[in-house]
Amino acid sequence: MEFNKIICGNNVEVLKDFPDNCIDLTVTSPLYDLMRNYKGKVIDEQNGYSFPFEPLAKQLFRVTKDGGVLVWVVNDSVKDDVGKSGNSLRQCMYFRECGFKIHDYMFYEKNGSSFPAVNRYYQTTEFMFILSKGEPKTINILKDRANIWGGSTSWGTKTSRSGSDDLKEQKSYVTPEFGARFNIWRYNTGKGYSTKDDYDHPAIFPESLARDHILSWSRVGDVVLDPFVGSGTTAKMAMLHKRKYIAIDINQGFVDDSIQRVNDHTPIIGDNDNYSDEIFINQLIESEREKIVKKYHKEAKEDFKKESTIDDFISF
Repeated sequence: MEFNKIICGNNVEVLKDFPDNCIDLTVTSPLYDLMRNYKGKVIDEQNGYSFPFEPLAKQLFRVTKDGGVLVWVVNDSVKDDVGKSGNSLRQCMYFRECGFKIHDYMFYEKNGSSFPAVNRYYQTTEFMFILSKGEPKTINILKDRANIWGGSTSWGTKTSRSGSDDLKEQKSYVTPEFGARFNIWRYNTGKGYSTKDDYDHPAIFPESLARDHILSWSRVGDVVLDPFVGSGTTAKMAMLHKRKYIAIDINQGFVDDSIQRVNDHTPIIGDNDNYSDEIFINQLIESEREKIVKKYHKEAKEDFKKESTIDDFISF
């Protein structure tokens, strides 16, 4: 099976040629309820979906390895007669009918709403369904969320109740500086934020979102699939983090642009030989630490300006 390629074609038909149990991780964001027609390639609905979802779901289950994970990032359109379409939830439940386990419900939060609503709260989140074929074989929970009480010792006496209903005292512990993320991931989106690449696409995927799922649910050397590759983000992130990738899109223009985008970022041979997920995640944590320090100094400086007056300096 050939890896590190982007294929133009109908993803269902392309996947039919794949062997069983060949994909470790799929990270993808499918078409959203005919919100866009993607240059005329999507023109009608099939069984209530804007693409042949059910045949695709069956193929994705077949090609996923035991313990493999599918990350399905999706959202609903709003229809005048029924409100929210509900297709995202229908898709999630159909994946379970195919044999996938619903490992987690996660949410992708954007930094703002593209189309502010007048009759409902502003819509800033999308579903990220984490589906697995059996129990996930790779789980690497990212722990780059700064704890407010990091470094402090637990307060009071902590107790737990045993099976015999007795209270047992637990040892105190020191809160770590950084903890596991919550299941809502927030990203800055839009031109210059989703990617620094000069790339024009109607719905570009945030690079850090694809990267973070690749780090969470796969290992170096694993095979990552995106059957709706669009702008090529999943393929690019898989390549940069030393995974093999296979990507599919029905639009030849998107395929050509994605290939070029990946090629533009392909490391020179030997440049990332020393790459490891552990080193990269530590760099993420260090980056977060630097942001906190900068924020602290900025706030301290602002507080000093507010509290200090000319009399304070004269008094010295």
